[in-house]
Amino acid sequence: MYDTIIIGAGLSGLAAGIRLAHYDKRVCILERHTTIGGLNSFYRQRGRDFDVGLHAVTNYAPQGSRRGPLARLLRQLRFRWEDFALVPQAGSSVAFPGVTLRFNNDFRLFEAEVAAQFPDQKDNLRKLVAQLIDYDDLDGSLFQRSTRALLAESITDPLLREMILCPVMWYGNARERDMDFGQFCIMFRSIFLEGFARPLAGVRLILRNLVRRFRSLGGELRLRSGVRRIQIEDGRAVGVELDNGEQLEARHVLSSAGIVETMRMSGERKELSPEPGQMSFIESIAVLDRLPRELGHHQTIVFFNDSETFHWERPQDEICDARSGVICSPNNFLYDGDVLPDGILRVTLMADYDRWCQLSADEYRLAKLHWFERTLASAARFVPDCRQHVIDMDMFTPRTIQRYTWHDNGAVYGAPEKRLDGRTKFANLFICGTDQGYVGIVGSLLSGILVANRHLLGDS
Repeated sequence: MYDTIIIGAGLSGLAAGIRLAHYDKRVCILERHTTIGGLNSFYRQRGRDFDVGLHAVTNYAPQGSRRGPLARLLRQLRFRWEDFALVPQAGSSVAFPGVTLRFNNDFRLFEAEVAAQFPDQKDNLRKLVAQLIDYDDLDGSLFQRSTRALLAESITDPLLREMILCPVMWYGNARERDMDFGQFCIMFRSIFLEGFARPLAGVRLILRNLVRRFRSLGGELRLRSGVRRIQIEDGRAVGVELDNGEQLEARHVLSSAGIVETMRMSGERKELSPEPGQMSFIESIAVLDRLPRELGHHQTIVFFNDSETFHWERPQDEICDARSGVICSPNNFLYDGDVLPDGILRVTLMADYDRWCQLSADEYRLAKLHWFERTLASAARFVPDCRQHVIDMDMFTPRTIQRYTWHDNGAVYGAPEKRLDGRTKFANLFICGTDQGYVGIVGSLLSGILVANRHLLGDS
């Protein structure tokens, strides 16, 4: 009998496992796949290491900081700042036609850019920041208010509103077209007020340290152990049945698989489950024969949009939407020397899950080649064209995302309806991760910590 079974060895599940094991709880983390991390993972192909999921760690804080989400999770998990070895960004930007706003880990740069490009909005930006800086992330009564409506009350220039929404939605919004105001507050603070960094060795460093700590505390991690069913008796979860038929008992079950997927494993009828998310993506990873800065590209991350209106929705007419995207350059963090063996450019576009899933094997392969080229062509409107310097490539699609996250529709940010307190309809079945409401590397880790602290460290 376990105290807690955790479904999924992603960041939130591993963080929750560490927190519980630290207090001598008997914990088992079950992972269907052969590796950890979910979509925030890594793999080796043709002699090269590839990260997936991670563009940057948001909520950055420099070494020695004692406030903020990063400092909090390090204390809770008993890690040192050096265990994540974070390297800050060189600088990023939001690029719309004719207007670019630069930002870095010092909010004063973004303030100065807004003052220069939108001089009548300088005070309005300060008004917005004052409104959201004290916002309670877990206040469900305000969480679902419309960001577009509230943003219009402070930022009166429609183009600036769209430019602010672009990176915030790209890095953490499950809802099409609009955004829950609570989610906006979380993401604005994490991107603009705190900023970006990257682990020196990529996401593998964080994952390996998490697993090492979990196992050192006596936690059990089982790979190739997918959960077929969560066993429910008298309104309580009593254990799980694995894909191979094995049954495990537990006092509590914590799932990082998503609320829709968790309810399905619990036997909930489809019509009674929350609506799944729709936002999925492709990402083209281009390995270059030189560093991006040798091509004249020095930005860490570029959020681009090719019109004055930012459209955030599942593509309607094509398999992908090339109008907007994210260009991430892992080389362009402030490394002490060149620590990455190759130049890398990663470009992300919105994609339609159903259309990708309807492709035959041959059609799928050809679509990946076609959209790799179109993705880089779309990016070339906003950064130097790198296509003639590509020496290797890979791509993940909504099908890849669904396979490694379990999320319906390959929805990276899960369902639009979040469960901020981590509860489900069953007394001792909880959720953590994307559908609890926190996203990103730091957010996922904090989600696991929050739910473990609130619900699983007692004897309920």
